[in-house]
Amino acid sequence: MNATLAHVERILAVFVGITVLLVALIALRNDWKSTGLENQVFKLMLSLLGLGAILGMLAALGVLAGKGVE
Repeated sequence: MNATLAHVERILAVFVGITVLLVALIALRNDWKSTGLENQVFKLMLSLLGLGAILGMLAALGVLAGKGVE
């Protein structure tokens, strides 16, 4: 049962990661031409959010090194 729950969590992590990545990319595309320091920081934060979503999906898929569900 624990293995099944872990696999469900991994599938959910990939689904949520895809959702977060899409939202971050859409928001980044909408604000791409904006200027100003505050907008540049916002673009940096969106980029880091997208990177975190990619890393979360890679971890859920078992691509990153470490111990996890086999």
